Amino acid sequence: MGERPSAPSVHYVGFRDDRYWNAVRIFGGPRVIHRRWDFYASRDVGPGDVVIFAEGDETQPLADRNATDIDERWLPGPPPDPCGDD
Repeated sequence: MGERPSAPSVHYVGFRDDRYWNAVRIFGGPRVIHRRWDFYASRDVGPGDVVIFAEGDETQPLADRNATDIDERWLPGPPPDPCGDD
């Protein structure tokens, strides 16, 4: 059987401070938090998804190294706080 199309997701990129909570108030909680705009983050964004950048936009160069992302589906409880320690 074919897969059902998924609903658009909200991605946050590069948030490390209180701007995260400001973005949550405006755009709602993210499904995925990308620590950097890297190879995997750029490929994870699907058609219709919304990407919120702490700084810059999708035209910025990709990071030299990939970072671990946080996907809310992996975590029990409320959305993660990216301002915490890595």
